[in-house]
Amino acid sequence: MKTKFSTKWKASKQPRKQRKYLANAPNHLKKKQLSATLSRELRKKHGRRSIELRKNDEVKVMRGKLKGKQGKITEVNTKTGKVALEGLQRTKNDGTKINVWFHASKVKIVSLDSSDNKRIKLKKETKNLETGEQNAHKTK
Repeated sequence: MKTKFSTKWKASKQPRKQRKYLANAPNHLKKKQLSATLSRELRKKHGRRSIELRKNDEVKVMRGKLKGKQGKITEVNTKTGKVALEGLQRTKNDGTKINVWFHASKVKIVSLDSSDNKRIKLKKETKNLETGEQNAHKTK
């Protein structure tokens, strides 16, 4: 088996190859796969459909038994591609509580953590680029 990650791989219909690609991907690509859709208000405000999940973002669960529940992200696991939410825990048979982990695609971002200026600046730059490109297409 190859030890080096192939960046030239495009796609496959076979789920085993898709899983292998995701499992062996380097961290900078796994981080990008940890993105979730934005709520309608945030889409309009920032001009983007999705953004990478971070700690302290508030999200809403869209699938599973806990559908509709909201909470802040307490942990982000890039290796498994899942996030843990504050206040959403499960009780084991012995009485201990453990976090419930959600896949990034199963949550929707309701509010963003605005403490990181670089992240906000990046969002604004992409919004300006998108609107500039749209205006350029309209003039042609």
